[in-house]
Amino acid sequence: MSRYRAVIFDLDGVITDTARYHYLAWKRLAESQGVHFDEAFNEHLKGIDRMGSLELILASAPRRYTDAEKLALATGKNEHYKTLIATMTPADLLPGATAALEAARGAGLKIGLASVSRNAFTVLDRLGITDRFDYVVDAATIAKGKPDPEIFLKAAHELGVPPADCFGVEDAVAGVASIKAAGMHAIGVGDPRVLAEADEVIPDLTAFRIP
Repeated sequence: MSRYRAVIFDLDGVITDTARYHYLAWKRLAESQGVHFDEAFNEHLKGIDRMGSLELILASAPRRYTDAEKLALATGKNEHYKTLIATMTPADLLPGATAALEAARGAGLKIGLASVSRNAFTVLDRLGITDRFDYVVDAATIAKGKPDPEIFLKAAHELGVPPADCFGVEDAVAGVASIKAAGMHAIGVGDPRVLAEADEVIPDLTAFRIP
């Protein structure tokens, strides 16, 4: 029996990979504003919310922007992104994702989702896994993005489980920091050299084990 009562997953890069869609949408926006955008730049956006990502991109732009202009750019990026994710299907689940959700349910754990994506509900629907989660945090209700612990603390609260009895699963440095700041056990998905602050690191969800 696990000492934990709940698991809280991130979405992008853990359960599915929408990174390529975000990359294409951000690249189009950045280049329209005269900002060079490549894979290396994109890495700095992992785990950062939409407006935070926009601020990082526009910091390299040749001019400054009003709040209204920033909002318009972010909205345009999101509309482009939504046209891209509309093509997703259950085939876009990452290896091991279904098995990990089934293992957590089979162990009697409550299952939450803590994604800063405001399109998380759409993605879950396209993947056909909405009903696998007991609670999905609505990113629109979160005041502070990762690495602040707010999103994981809210998930734990709504699941009715103390943070110390939860563990989180994340693929980004900011996400791992968010889990740790919430007082939870952190499982990193990816490179252990990058996710050094995680309590344990697995290459992907095919290696998922309940601690």
